[in-house]
Amino acid sequence: MTIAETAKHLRAQDDILVITHVRPDGDTIGSGSALCYALQKLGKKAYLYNNPQFGDAYPWVSDKYVAPEGFKPQFIVAVDLADVGLFPKGFDGKVDLCIDHHGSNTFYAAETLLCAEKASCGEIIQELVKELLGKLDPAVADLLYIAVSTDTGCFCYGNTTGDTLSAAAELCYAGAANAYLNKTLFRTSSKERLALEGLIFSSLRYYSEGKTVIAVVTKEMLEKSGAKDSDLKDIASLPGRVEGAFASAVIKESEDGKCKISLRTTGVVNANKICSMFGGGGHAMASGCMMEKSCLEAAEILAEAIDKEY
Repeated sequence: MTIAETAKHLRAQDDILVITHVRPDGDTIGSGSALCYALQKLGKKAYLYNNPQFGDAYPWVSDKYVAPEGFKPQFIVAVDLADVGLFPKGFDGKVDLCIDHHGSNTFYAAETLLCAEKASCGEIIQELVKELLGKLDPAVADLLYIAVSTDTGCFCYGNTTGDTLSAAAELCYAGAANAYLNKTLFRTSSKERLALEGLIFSSLRYYSEGKTVIAVVTKEMLEKSGAKDSDLKDIASLPGRVEGAFASAVIKESEDGKCKISLRTTGVVNANKICSMFGGGGHAMASGCMMEKSCLEAAEILAEAIDKEY
């Protein structure tokens, strides 16, 4: 579907529920909230599915848009959600419309608006909001700025394009509080987060003569630092700061005996290709997967897979 077709489709709906992905980030939350805001401005009932992990992400963004108890949706929209395996905990319904920017999207929804060239889902929603409302206002600009800036690491990641910067500029002109949001999102950390970063940086693992850097985050490290899930936002970017690193990963120990892998690359190797080998996926420079291995075993397996791609 195109932006115009999607807007027309949404105008014909009501009682709309927007779902965000498991372990929600700023892009899925900002995009979903912005879509709800625009649809509500049109007089429609539109809310976010109450993702049980909102509290670990940006509750100050999502809380205002969460569906009230007893709400019965007639139309389901997924934002920034490439596959059914990423559905939020507790949701198992069908999806009528998916709005996404992942090239790995599996087209599970009845209709799909996919713009894989976009750095964030927020950039797509930005165009959709303008189609629905005719303009951007400061309230929706804030929500979209959260989406666009977080998925690009405050415009530092390799997925940032000229179009991304143009979108951000448009949001600033529309009244987004970029200075406040940048400080809140990117330059404010809890003491527990800083303690965890110290443990991560002191235990980095180097492979392929330093071209690959992997950080292992164990339950013991979380306990020692006192870090909670809300302190883990964007830890995937930390090992990539090492000079000479072309690929970096964070491998986090889970309670169920598995480990969660977040892989980032500079484009020299394809992160989506690597993670697809282990049942995951995402973008060429940012992808993820799970392994039923110990963190140390997973690090060796992942490093070997990456090395073969150099």
